[in-house]
Amino acid sequence: MATVLGRVIVYGGKGALGSVCVSQFKSKNWWVGSIDMKPNEDADANIVLKATRNWEEQESDILSELKKILNEEKVDGVICVAGGWAGGNASSTDFIKNNDLMWKQSVWSSAIAAEIASHYLKTGGFLALTGAKAALEGTPGMIGYGMAKAAVHQLTKSLASKDSGLPQDSIVSAILPVTLDTPMNRKWMPKADKSTWTPLEFVSDLFWKWSQNKDRPANGSLLQLITKDNKTTLVES
Repeated sequence: MATVLGRVIVYGGKGALGSVCVSQFKSKNWWVGSIDMKPNEDADANIVLKATRNWEEQESDILSELKKILNEEKVDGVICVAGGWAGGNASSTDFIKNNDLMWKQSVWSSAIAAEIASHYLKTGGFLALTGAKAALEGTPGMIGYGMAKAAVHQLTKSLASKDSGLPQDSIVSAILPVTLDTPMNRKWMPKADKSTWTPLEFVSDLFWKWSQNKDRPANGSLLQLITKDNKTTLVES
């Protein structure tokens, strides 16, 4: 049996980006735990969430399961790539419904990931959250999405501040993609310019580097992922 070289938890581990992250760390002989609505068969442990549970109940379910799974072990990283997208302005029929969905998918998951990090992240570990470049400005055609992602940006800044509850010498950063190259995006936007889409492997490689203490951003950074002509650059703010 291969020696476990590190441990990471991927919140959203069955999604497109989450699955790539799970595979990346597994290929490096890391133990990987996945949290999602469905299990990831490649992960070493799965916590499967129930959509009917409210925020506090999901928090309770996750922390209870993690206590059993980790058995006092600490992890090197917590990666939250859970999320989704819904459009709509203030006059949309589903305005509040979509706002609620966006909050659940991005804010619930990010806040619980932060709590997981406060309990289980090693000294010097990393927490990665997922914001959006669009949410740095107004998003009139997708208000719920922009509002939820802006909340993740604020959470990132708060967690990087003194007395946030995160372990000593740990870092927190949020990636701010424009468009990720996912199967669903290819399905719904078949004619889009894919040379401006960020490959999922670029993001998972980024997280891997952070786990190795390489090219880590400043604590509290909001990292815009700007892809042009199939080349991605990071803009740190």
